[in-house]
Amino acid sequence: MELESVKGPSDLSALSTVELEDLAEQIRRRIVDTVSRNGGHLGSNLGSVEITLALHRSFDSPRDIILFDTGHQAYPHKLLTGRNADFDSLRRRGGISGYPNRAESEHDWIENSHASTALSYAYGMAAAFQVNTDDPSGLPLRRVVAVVGDGALTGGMAYEALNNIGHRRLPIIIIWNDNGRSYAPTISRLSSSLTKLRLNPSYIQARNRIKQVITDLPKVGNRAVNSLANMTSALREVIEPRVFFEALGVRYTGPIDGHDISELEYALAGAKEWNGPIVIHVLTQKGKGYPPAEDDELQCLHDLKVPQALSDVEGEPPVSYTEAFSKELVRIGRENPSVVVLTAAMGGPTGLLPFEAAFPARYFDVGIAEQHAVTAAAGMAMAGLHPVVAIYSTFMSRAFDQVNLDVGLHGLGVTFVMDRAGITGDDGPSHHGVLDLVQMLSVAGMTVFVPSSIEELRVQLHLAIEIEGPSSIRFSKTLAPRLIRGGVGVGLEERIVREGSSNTVIVGIGKMLVPALLAADLLESDGREVTVIDPRVIRPCPTAMVERLARADYVITVEDGLVHGGAGEFIAAAVHAVNPHVLFRHLGVPTHYLPHGNADVLLTELGLDGLGIARAIRTFLAQTEGQVRRAEF
Repeated sequence: MELESVKGPSDLSALSTVELEDLAEQIRRRIVDTVSRNGGHLGSNLGSVEITLALHRSFDSPRDIILFDTGHQAYPHKLLTGRNADFDSLRRRGGISGYPNRAESEHDWIENSHASTALSYAYGMAAAFQVNTDDPSGLPLRRVVAVVGDGALTGGMAYEALNNIGHRRLPIIIIWNDNGRSYAPTISRLSSSLTKLRLNPSYIQARNRIKQVITDLPKVGNRAVNSLANMTSALREVIEPRVFFEALGVRYTGPIDGHDISELEYALAGAKEWNGPIVIHVLTQKGKGYPPAEDDELQCLHDLKVPQALSDVEGEPPVSYTEAFSKELVRIGRENPSVVVLTAAMGGPTGLLPFEAAFPARYFDVGIAEQHAVTAAAGMAMAGLHPVVAIYSTFMSRAFDQVNLDVGLHGLGVTFVMDRAGITGDDGPSHHGVLDLVQMLSVAGMTVFVPSSIEELRVQLHLAIEIEGPSSIRFSKTLAPRLIRGGVGVGLEERIVREGSSNTVIVGIGKMLVPALLAADLLESDGREVTVIDPRVIRPCPTAMVERLARADYVITVEDGLVHGGAGEFIAAAVHAVNPHVLFRHLGVPTHYLPHGNADVLLTELGLDGLGIARAIRTFLAQTEGQVRRAEF
């Protein structure tokens, strides 16, 4: 059967094993071809093809509910649920999302890209079905299946859900897609236990000796060897995973070959007959069927990035903020032995692997457990170290309580580095990092840095580690200028980047300094000499900047985070404490869930490019000039 002919899961029911295997290869080729052009998650999806085929042949989606944890293993699911024709638009503006998307298909129940959440969703859905049934003790009329993998079982939320699922004995089928990895090799005793057992020399030697003796037995040798294989498989199950899950009240079966559709369907058929929670432990290969992914020992080509265009700024060619942070952190590590780094399964994407290579004892990857990472950093700070916690902006939201109360309340010297801040682009609403400024500015005593260039990032990283209390630094995943108009700031002071003679000032926050300067150049053609300031740090608000803004008539702040509660409003409050008559216009991200799409395109649509900022300022000045004159008289 051709993939183009698959319009929905019901088309799979009549396929033979050979036809299914051929379809699996077609799915892999389609994913590789599309991701190679559009970017996206590759290795995780290549590893989940057979699982997805077996699920859609064994269950009646969307009546039966299939949930994909983290969501980056759902491309085969999209292809099998009527979206193959549109798959070329993957991660493009207005096209197919890179994660499950409720607006795309009735087969997508949840929209998520944050790991370890699916089991809690499953608990809620199964509990609701149980409440609404006439016979809660019988087999459910609708099944709930959660596909959990790529390290999601290293997240604490997953264990909270497992505890409740087992306690209530909800009939949830859990597919543990065990590829030993998340973004990179998974940090978890549970996922590594089987590997350790298989590779234990004593176990291997004993097994081989027994196998040889049994093979030599006349007439029954080969049959006995097969029995031995079954026995040793059972032994592996008993040692750790079975004990772990069944202690929580969740039945365990496996491990089984996650690339054998027949074996998967057999296991699923048995699971459907079990009236309680059950885990099917499935062993898969991340990047299966694509040699470049199979040979990538670190990430198995977890994701592919499409090259980005260079920013139009003067000076040397831009590089990524992440790369600059990575190199500077290693320099700091050599100078300051008290600096340690923590991450939540994101060592590669956040640029920490060079630090790990240089100082392995000072590198801590805690798995997909952001809350634990932050509180562990608090403990390290209490013991005299200076932790640097590097996590994507969107994932830092998961640990805000710990940032606020475990670090902030204690006034501890921990530096939070938030990569992928602002509008991130192709990964969609759950990946945009638009909350971090609001969150960090609400933590008392938090010094909040907003570097606008590579050199500013380097300077500010040193400052952050030198101060005594908590600090945060945010930067985007887009390429960054090395310098902006020839300089960097000093200490916790602002920098006047463009001196104007008028009473209008633009404050360009972080990466938005570049479009703010472009807007000022455009306004010059109107005869307006506008001043542009790089604040460099939002809290403590630079005293000289506050005084300068208090003497202005009009101040426009520009940021790529939420306007409400963001940096612009924070600056305005400081200025209005000195002069309440200054008129402010805050440009930034509205309180909406923004779709996926190219970051620059999204910023343009929000009016946060040079042209849009200039247009907004012209409108603002036209509407408010009369108000200023009335205030003067």
